[in-house]
Amino acid sequence: MSTAVTAKPKTPASPAKKGRISLPVLLLLIAGALVLFSAVGAGTGNHGLTSSGQIAAALGSAVPIAMAGLGGLWAERSGVVNIGLEGMMVAGTFCGAWGGFLVNPWFGLVAGMAGGALGGLLHALVTVTFGVDHIVSGVGVNLLIPGICAYVNKIYYKDYVADGAGANQSPPADSLPLITVPGLSPWLASVEKHHWFLVSDLAGIVGGVVTNLSVVIVLAAVLIVASYFLLWRTVFGLRLRSCGENPTAAESLGVNVYKYKYIAVIASGAFAGLGGAYLSLVAAHFYKDGQTQGRGFIGLAAMIFGNWMPGGLAVGSGLFGFTDSLQLRDADSVHVLLLTVAVIMGLLAMWHGYRRKYTTAVISLVVGGLLGLWYATTDAVERPLIVATPYVITLVVLALASQRLRPPKADGQIYRKGQGK
Repeated sequence: MSTAVTAKPKTPASPAKKGRISLPVLLLLIAGALVLFSAVGAGTGNHGLTSSGQIAAALGSAVPIAMAGLGGLWAERSGVVNIGLEGMMVAGTFCGAWGGFLVNPWFGLVAGMAGGALGGLLHALVTVTFGVDHIVSGVGVNLLIPGICAYVNKIYYKDYVADGAGANQSPPADSLPLITVPGLSPWLASVEKHHWFLVSDLAGIVGGVVTNLSVVIVLAAVLIVASYFLLWRTVFGLRLRSCGENPTAAESLGVNVYKYKYIAVIASGAFAGLGGAYLSLVAAHFYKDGQTQGRGFIGLAAMIFGNWMPGGLAVGSGLFGFTDSLQLRDADSVHVLLLTVAVIMGLLAMWHGYRRKYTTAVISLVVGGLLGLWYATTDAVERPLIVATPYVITLVVLALASQRLRPPKADGQIYRKGQGK
């Protein structure tokens, strides 16, 4: 008599989760980067990459990119792709300069957000109500709004030539207030001048944050943090994100999908408009044709780099803002950056070699070697290459980040009410 032995069914192994970077690891990476920048500065004698001026310029360049990216995050979390952010930023630059010149810069900020929100309303009407392809609508917004703004500028400001207006430029507006921490800022500046290893670099970074800081930068930081809590910690945010994941299921639970998509896309335009108003009220104090220079698209790249999350968006905006601000700095700092990136690529090659990813290690080593050779055989970086740096970084970062992206499932899909019935 045999006894049948039933094997215990094996539970399927759960897929390994892609671990997020923990806070201690993140702090360790930041500390390592600071040590690297300090070492490169000490070795080359050029501390421009961690100077307070560079950090302040990077923050200023990051704000319009971050606001465009935040606008894209709101829209795409509701399931609407918004490549019309560039046009909405242009609306923000025009309306912001108009409000700042006629009333005051505070009113200009509100007017810039309102102008961007109108662009968002147009995009929502075309995509959500009429069901037009999101990309087609976004391209239309990018073509329509800059054309309208350029035309209105020519006919509206022709009587304000004495105030500084031109055929493609508005009169200048007053400045918004700047924030400087008294006592702390001068002390940090004195520490930075000594060029002490690590200490002076840290003083330069903190000094750039607490010296002559625009109120719009503070407002942008608050909006990014508030967006995280609103979208991930409230019922409103849960309903809005459900529209981007599965609108049919959301509708079955009583969520008004159209309403939440409209709210998200209008807010998306308002954020992009705020980024545009920053350009015309803080960065330049006037509206000018071509002022945004593709920052709306770079904002989308920062959002994708951040995996549709506010924290990652902030990091991506900081990276792109840092490279964008290099155009305003001296060429020697850009030249030193070549050596810094070469060292980083060498360290990455060692890490990938340790993990036995030999192909990636070889590629990193070759790239690092070429950058190091470029640094050793030249004395400066040509100006056209400096201007192209933000766009090159955008392509490289998107290529490297493409393996871990997880967009909302229903992002870009045309949704019609009751389609699941």
